[in-house]
Amino acid sequence: MKCTRCRARAEINLPSHHSAFCRTCFLSYFCRQVERTITKEQMFTRDERVLVAVSGGKDSLALWDVLIAQGYQTEGLYLDLGIGEYSSLSRKKVEHFARLHEVPLRIVALAEEAVPIPLAAQFTRRAPCAACGKIKRHFFDRYAKEGGFAVLATGHNLDDEAARLLGNVLHWQIEHLAREKPVLHPTHPQFVRKVRPLYRLSEFETAAYAFLRGIDYVIDECPNSRSASQLFYKDILNRIEAHMPGTKLTFVQEFLHSAQPLFVAPDGSPPQACESCGMPAFAAICSFCRLMREVERKAMRSKNWGAVKTEENADHPLSQPTDS
Repeated sequence: MKCTRCRARAEINLPSHHSAFCRTCFLSYFCRQVERTITKEQMFTRDERVLVAVSGGKDSLALWDVLIAQGYQTEGLYLDLGIGEYSSLSRKKVEHFARLHEVPLRIVALAEEAVPIPLAAQFTRRAPCAACGKIKRHFFDRYAKEGGFAVLATGHNLDDEAARLLGNVLHWQIEHLAREKPVLHPTHPQFVRKVRPLYRLSEFETAAYAFLRGIDYVIDECPNSRSASQLFYKDILNRIEAHMPGTKLTFVQEFLHSAQPLFVAPDGSPPQACESCGMPAFAAICSFCRLMREVERKAMRSKNWGAVKTEENADHPLSQPTDS
């Protein structure tokens, strides 16, 4: 098989694009796709500071690598979720990448700033992914605004977008479908623009880019995601894609072009400042602070709280007695 672009021996085959590329041409293709998406969707410019949410996985590090190479002003934000060895390894990968490229990296440890994800799930009996998403959104918004960034970029790829879209369509989540866009403009002064520059690139493509670029990333999925519905939807879409290459891209692009404009988010009261943290909220207390209060209340009532109060988190706010 020959490279579609230069006719050299191809190393990467992309059936969904009816193309194949050699190493050099694939890397050029990948970077060009990211740049075109940023430009077409008017995500950000080189004059704007971009906060890149990095997890240690292939997608977010591949995105950061491309943005650095293309001269954008970036800084990484890593949330240490406190998920045992997985978080320790992820943090090392991100720190190594930042040192190698000599780019700024901000690390937020949830064990110090809020509560580790395993404890949030344990004391609220929520699915870990539900608690994780709520907590991550809070800190992404908070540090993007506090850092004076114009935009927050995440590494969501085509597979992520297609799986989320499938789930929202199956359950007719109208409000979520209304916000199913590669660019989310702020609805409150405390928010910044949120963008997904990889939304047209598949998981295979980002993995190939990371491998060819020699990016050292965490290979394993988060241990809390094993039962996530997102993985089930991805599996279904992968089966369809194997029989009909290009289905995932068509599904997402046609929704954005033809259907998404038909969905309008329900009208509601404008967000106000949370009485506890000052971030936008649709009630007196934002969902993040409600979650933190629920964790604290149930943790202090739990007979097992003493076992949780280890030397590592003895100084954590939730380790201290309260009057509640």
